[in-house]
Amino acid sequence: MNQRIKKFQSTIKQLGLDGFMITNPFSLKYFVQFDGLAGDGCLAVTPDSLTLVTDARYQEELEARLPKSISLKITRDYYKIAKDALDDHQAKKIGFETSISFQLFQTLRNLFGDQLVPEDNLVEKQREVKDQQEIAALRKSTALASEGFNQLIKFIEIGQTERQVSNWLNNWMLDHGAEKSSFDTIVASGYRSALPHGAASNKQLALSDMVTVDFGYYVDGYTSDITRTFALGDPGEKLRRVYQVVHEAQKRMFDAIYPGANGQQVDAAGRDYITSQGLGDYYNHGSGHGIGLDIHEGPNFGPRWQSNISVENNVMTAEPGVYLPGLGGVRIEDDLLVTKDGNQRLTTAPRNLIILDN
Repeated sequence: MNQRIKKFQSTIKQLGLDGFMITNPFSLKYFVQFDGLAGDGCLAVTPDSLTLVTDARYQEELEARLPKSISLKITRDYYKIAKDALDDHQAKKIGFETSISFQLFQTLRNLFGDQLVPEDNLVEKQREVKDQQEIAALRKSTALASEGFNQLIKFIEIGQTERQVSNWLNNWMLDHGAEKSSFDTIVASGYRSALPHGAASNKQLALSDMVTVDFGYYVDGYTSDITRTFALGDPGEKLRRVYQVVHEAQKRMFDAIYPGANGQQVDAAGRDYITSQGLGDYYNHGSGHGIGLDIHEGPNFGPRWQSNISVENNVMTAEPGVYLPGLGGVRIEDDLLVTKDGNQRLTTAPRNLIILDN
């Protein structure tokens, strides 16, 4: 963790900043393992100091574990006390996250005035490149999610509702070591599998349905994000073909992911193949994103992400999909570690089309 702080302090010094205000809860966890909710505190950083400001709800736990090099201030007036800490270090140019709310921006502007300097994704760019501790947590998270899917397909039966499937998976993941889900699990069956973000409903699973399950769970603070589509009996020639097209598109994306590849190139590797098979009009979302402390991090894979360059130790999703309205859809999503020479698939759940015989 100290290396993360030192790297960020070096970055702000190179940018000519005297200090930086961090309020994003994922970034607070990244730097000081502060597990508060959004709006429960902030971190005031200078090139040679770190001050965590929060309130008495967190005081006892933080006093017991924070290194002495991190100053802890307990107050409800978070931002005024953070400014005082920066003033104590003669900080004049103060960077801030452009992702903050307008209300928070107004609060900071009233305190700092013209001292504020907007910095877009400065912390987030550092978080994109995982250290070995983070990679180990992501391996555990994706391994558990993969096993969760393997167990889920043993549970599935025709007549169950999508919500029952979602609830069963949630209970299994929590019972086997997951901390919490990172988003509401998607279970979409039959015609509803053509909805890329179809929340689980009371629709019953039926014979010949394609079923798409998209889920992510935290383990050791880091999340997985995987999608599998399977069939309840023969889904028909058209949907079997769609599955094979998406399967091949994802394989082509795997081959295109390596350090130096940009998000547009990786996206095109899958999207161009889907288009060549006459299905390009039915692929209506980006092709992947980073994961880590947050479910959506950078870099991204998509038609407009040419500036997003993959580097070693990014952990990414690759998730092509095809959705035929009124009939059904297919998405396959895996989590990948970008390695020195290419990538390693962390998700171990099978990628082939599973047809369950109920």
